[in-house]
Amino acid sequence: MTAPDAFRDQPVLHGSTVRLEPLTVAVLEDYLHGLHDPEVQRLTGTHAVFEPDGIEEWLRTRVDHHDRADWAVVRSQDGAFLGEAVINDFDPANGSANYRVWLAGPQSLGHGYGTETTDLIIRYAFDQVRLHRLALQVHEHNPRARRVYEKCGFTVEGRLREALLWQGRRYDSLLMSMLGTDPRPSM
Repeated sequence: MTAPDAFRDQPVLHGSTVRLEPLTVAVLEDYLHGLHDPEVQRLTGTHAVFEPDGIEEWLRTRVDHHDRADWAVVRSQDGAFLGEAVINDFDPANGSANYRVWLAGPQSLGHGYGTETTDLIIRYAFDQVRLHRLALQVHEHNPRARRVYEKCGFTVEGRLREALLWQGRRYDSLLMSMLGTDPRPSM
């Protein structure tokens, strides 16, 4: 069994091209910009409308939630905000949780930032928190993300048929997971 407050002391995770820092109000403007990015909304299937005051309060309270981990993904080279990575839906009794990530803007794509972010999350989840299972969902119209997840060791385990309605078209969502006992690809 994993400790119920496993995310109490959320660390900064360092990679060669990205750094994952605990999410705070310091990234408010960039975070809002990313949430309103049409491509982020499309790829994540987000229909929600985000209000600045609500997001500011959300960012202020992240440090108080020990049943999840929320990070700002920043570029190591210059500290530029790239997006968000989250471990949530934590089930300590079963040692499982969910993973989600979004990166915004053309500066975030095609540089391996998503792959490195996902690898950092996997190592943290399995090696430090000692989770048994990490799961995620990816919409079928986001093949780039699916390739990243597969490259990092996630396996497709199911399909939610027509789970997303986006601009009049229905898309399937793929369920993917990785176990702490699964082999990890060398990155």
